[in-house]
Amino acid sequence: MNRKWRNVALLTLCEVLAMTLWFSGSAIIPGLRAEMALSDGQAAAMASAVSIGFVAGTLLNALLTLVDRVRPQFLFMLSALIAAGANLATFAIDPAGPWMPVLRFVVGACMAGVYPVGMVMISSWTDKDRGLLVGLLVAALTLGSGAPHLIDVFGGLDWRFTITASSACAAGAGLLVLLFEPGRPFGRAARFKPAQMLQAWTDPALRYANLGYFGHMIELYAVWAWIALFLASSLALAPGAEAVPHLAKLLAFTMIGSGAIGSIAGGLLADRVGRTRLTMACMCVSGLCCLLAGFVFGMPVWVLVLLCVVWGISIVADSAQFSASVIELSPPDYVGTMVTTQTCVGFMLTVGTIHAVPYLVDAFGWSGAFVPLAAGPFLGVLAMARLRALPRSAQLAHGKR
Repeated sequence: MNRKWRNVALLTLCEVLAMTLWFSGSAIIPGLRAEMALSDGQAAAMASAVSIGFVAGTLLNALLTLVDRVRPQFLFMLSALIAAGANLATFAIDPAGPWMPVLRFVVGACMAGVYPVGMVMISSWTDKDRGLLVGLLVAALTLGSGAPHLIDVFGGLDWRFTITASSACAAGAGLLVLLFEPGRPFGRAARFKPAQMLQAWTDPALRYANLGYFGHMIELYAVWAWIALFLASSLALAPGAEAVPHLAKLLAFTMIGSGAIGSIAGGLLADRVGRTRLTMACMCVSGLCCLLAGFVFGMPVWVLVLLCVVWGISIVADSAQFSASVIELSPPDYVGTMVTTQTCVGFMLTVGTIHAVPYLVDAFGWSGAFVPLAAGPFLGVLAMARLRALPRSAQLAHGKR
C-alpha cells in the first residue's frame, strides 16, 4: 500500500471510530427505557442536542480559524478525547435528567473538530479524485454513526456497554490520528466572514446548491435518529416479537451502515456523471423510500431488509457532493463562509425534523411518520435541476454537471 492510501485508510478508520459517538445517545434509548421513564421529547432532545452542538462547534472553529492555529491532527485528537469524556460522563448523571442533553451538546460540538477537520486533512491528498476521497470520509462518518446500533447488539440492552465501547472507540481514534501524515502542507483555511453569508442566498448557483442540501438534510438525520424505533415497532407486528430488540438494532445498523457503500459509489459516480445528476437520482430514490416506509410497516423481515439497504445507500450517497458543489461554485475567498453557512443551516434544520417525528407518530402512527419528510428530497431535486440549468453549473466536477 503506497503512502497516500495508507494515510487515507488511517484517517478513514479514525473517522469511523470517532463518529460512533454521534448516535450513541440514540442507540441507547431502548435500554434506557427498560430501566427508567424516558419520554419521546427527552429522546428527541438527546438526538437534536448533538446537531445543535455541532453547529456551535462549527461556528466556533470558523470564527477562530482553529484549524490554522492548531495542527489538524492535534485538534482532531483533542476533540475526540473530550467527546469521549463527555460521553462517559453519562455514568455520573441521571440519563433521563436535564444534564443528558448538555453532554450530548458537548459531544456534538467536539464532532465539529473531527468531521470537518478530517475533510481538511484528507484534502491534502486530493488531486482529481476529490469526489472519491470526500466520499470515503462521508462513508466513514456513516459507518461510525451506525456502529452504536451494532455495539448495542453485543451489549444486549445494557446501555452502559454501548456508552463504554463508543467512548473507547473515540479515544482510540484520538490517539491513532497522530500517526496521520499529510500529502502536502495544509493550506490556510478559507476565512469565515459573516458579512458574506447572504451570498449563499443571493448568488443563484449557490442558492440552488444550498437548497438541494437543505432538502437532503430535512430527511437524513430525522430518519437516522428514529429508524431503530420505527423498525422495532414494525417488527413487533410480525411473529417472533421476542427477538425484536436485537433484530431492530441489526437492521438499523444495516440501514445506516449501507450508506458507506452509497457514499463511496456516489463519490466515484459524481466525478464521472456529474454532481447534479447524482444528487437528483439519490434524492428521488430516498424520497420514494420515505413514502414506501409506511407501506412496508409491519411486513415480513425480508421486505424491511430490502428497504433498509436501498434507503440506506441512497439517503447519504449524495451528501458529500453538496459540499463539493459549494466549494466549486464559490470564489476562493468565500469558500470558508459558504461551507460554514451551508453546514450550520443544514444541521439546524435537522433539529426541527428530529423533534417533529414524535408528533408525526402521534398523528399518523409509524406507518405515516416519515411520509412528510419526503418533501425535503423532492424539493432538493427541483433545486438541483434549477442549478443544472444555469451556465455556471459547468464549474462542477471539471465540467461534469
